[in-house]
Amino acid sequence: MEWKLDSDSNVPIYQQVVDFIERRIMYGELPPGSFLPSERKLATQLNVNRSTVTTAYNELRAMGIVESTTGRGTRVSTHMWGVSPTLTPNWRGFVEGGTFLPNLPLLRHIREQVQQNGTIIDFANGELGCNLFPHEQLQAILREQPLTQSLSYDHPQGYLPLRQAVVKYMKEYLKIEATEPSIMITSGAQQALHLIVQCLLNPGDAVAFESPSHCYSLPLFQSAGIRIFPLPVDKHGINPDDVQELYRKHRIKMIFLNPNFQNPTGTMLHPNRRKKLLSLCADLRIPIVEDDPSSLLTLENKQPCPTLKSIDENGTVIYVHSLSKMIAPGLRIGWLVAPQSVVERLSDARHQMELGMSIFPQWLMQQFFETVPFQSHIAPLRKQLSQKRDVIVNALNEHLQDKISFSNPNGGIYIWGKLNEPINEKQLIMQSLKQEIAFMPGSIFGAKDGYIRLSYGKVNIHQIEEGISRLREAIMVCEK
Repeated sequence: MEWKLDSDSNVPIYQQVVDFIERRIMYGELPPGSFLPSERKLATQLNVNRSTVTTAYNELRAMGIVESTTGRGTRVSTHMWGVSPTLTPNWRGFVEGGTFLPNLPLLRHIREQVQQNGTIIDFANGELGCNLFPHEQLQAILREQPLTQSLSYDHPQGYLPLRQAVVKYMKEYLKIEATEPSIMITSGAQQALHLIVQCLLNPGDAVAFESPSHCYSLPLFQSAGIRIFPLPVDKHGINPDDVQELYRKHRIKMIFLNPNFQNPTGTMLHPNRRKKLLSLCADLRIPIVEDDPSSLLTLENKQPCPTLKSIDENGTVIYVHSLSKMIAPGLRIGWLVAPQSVVERLSDARHQMELGMSIFPQWLMQQFFETVPFQSHIAPLRKQLSQKRDVIVNALNEHLQDKISFSNPNGGIYIWGKLNEPINEKQLIMQSLKQEIAFMPGSIFGAKDGYIRLSYGKVNIHQIEEGISRLREAIMVCEK
């Protein structure tokens, strides 16, 4: 059987390798007990990365199709293919079943390519670059502050000293008044959203969020059987009148918003719309989940725009915050602020899943808040992001002024662009990856074809212009 990579397929490359080997076994080309080539050799034969073959072999082992012996290699399982076929479960059936949907194939493909090819200039990743992390401050804490806390299971709502530090942080920097019982520490914002969806909503419930929105890239809503209705975003954010119309038509039960430096458009919800939205949702008794990872990432020394939570007088807003965009995503520290009854419900559910979070990163962040003036970190971070924003804007104006329309962001780490001429989105993605540049297509966020999101948070500042130049080349190839 001849191997043929389908680069246009939504199926990840490793899965194509899995399917190829499985078919060869089923057709008798690889009988039970026969050895497969080494990972390096098969990668050369198939002209794919060795890490792709490693992932494929791991998948085949998990499915029970092959087995490995240290020092001897990998061979086709004799149990699976004849001697005792009932011993191995049908793992593929389990993998393809279940209620939790996988990530979007296109999203998985982009991430896979970036992970496998270290030379790709990465405008797709929505993280900060490692050089922007507060390494010195964190290392000083680890050197100088003894870890005296117990390493036993933590409180279901999270490490109390960190919650106390969060109360002070939110009051000073976000103008949000909260108490420790109203705070739940989470493993980033996404865990908070997952718990809200799973614990406060039921299958068939209707919710609304911005369109476009990063929420469209999260299958957790569809996995929970939630009906989704879009709130179009213009240059001033969503229109509260649209919320009222959706409630009239569909009785939406909850709204998910990212009002400050919205992902992916970078827009800010206008102050007048904020007030009108809060009043309307209070009247209709619709909770607002405010996802706010970036409001402090204002550029050009501008004051942060008030969060919805800070001006919420009726207890309408569940506030979700994360340090991933400001300190380090790998620490997985975020939190939510909600009525105490809601926090207790969500923390009880999380406690059933994992008996609480790891104490160590919580302790580390508590020490960071207590010993490091936050302004000494956020001020230089804003300055460096401003510099990167200026570089990418200048590069876009120089290389793609006739190809892409975009707005100059005042904060956050994203630029939202619209291609001036229609181009097949998938073709552009594949061509860009060939030119070793990655970005996020608009369709992942629920937008129509012709939109792209460029993140300047992680990419090296010295690679930005080269990356934009490569993007132009990819666009020109696709226009032919």
